[in-house]
Amino acid sequence: MSVTSPYPANGSPADHPLLRTWLARPFPAVMGILNVTPDSFSDGGRFNAPEQALDQARRMIAEGADIIDIGAESTRPYKGAEPVTAAEELARLQPVLPAIVTLGVPVSIDSMKSQVVSYALEHGAQIANDVWGLQRDPAMADIVAAHGAPVVVMHNRAEVDPEIDIIEDMLGFFARSLDIAAKAGIPQGNIVLDPGIGFGKTAQQSMTALARLDEFARFGLPLLVGASRKRFISSVVASEPQQRLGGSIAAHLIAAQRGAAIIRAHDVAETVQAMRVSAAIEAQR
Repeated sequence: MSVTSPYPANGSPADHPLLRTWLARPFPAVMGILNVTPDSFSDGGRFNAPEQALDQARRMIAEGADIIDIGAESTRPYKGAEPVTAAEELARLQPVLPAIVTLGVPVSIDSMKSQVVSYALEHGAQIANDVWGLQRDPAMADIVAAHGAPVVVMHNRAEVDPEIDIIEDMLGFFARSLDIAAKAGIPQGNIVLDPGIGFGKTAQQSMTALARLDEFARFGLPLLVGASRKRFISSVVASEPQQRLGGSIAAHLIAAQRGAAIIRAHDVAETVQAMRVSAAIEAQR
């Protein structure tokens, strides 16, 4: 598929200071997942209380997290997540976000609602993480542009279709998202692409996206991969979410080898160790 980007080919991806710092290192940054929800697929209900959320954020920072990604609505890639209003999402977020921001590590807001993203960016979050790649909420791109924030543009689909060429679908999706971003005035250097492992994909399609991750280098943008505890792992070795550490590490090491600059994970200490040891070994070649 021929993909035309609205951004100049000689642009400067990762111009934002946060992204530039992470990309300068020989190993990917690690984004720690913090769900303040009752129904997230892996850890729903564990960190609902503000003190629990704050303790978990401190723990992940101590383990080496470069970013804390806070989500107050389950966007799990399987059926059963209950949509919530922006008011409910904000009610979950407001007691925890300001305190976590004070910990000094960049905070990302995982939300598909521009109202929630706007609140978070106004109260210290530095990154927007949109699981619908700027394509669901028409105000999202303008909010991100107004704040000058980096944005994670994730591929998603409303329905799984095992018959499609998932890579072609992703390339087309990203092209549309980049067009939206450019028209809103989001700088090229503020954009990160995420293949959306598990979202709108069969297990096979998720593995294909990982195996062919380097094909998205044509956009010239940093890549984020979040394969942590995802269901495709169980299609290879039967397992529950809490039993998928090995599969998560395997997927993330492959992603790093194929160009991922940021890894989004539940198990921060193990992921940090795997990324840094792999990079140290490669440096001896």
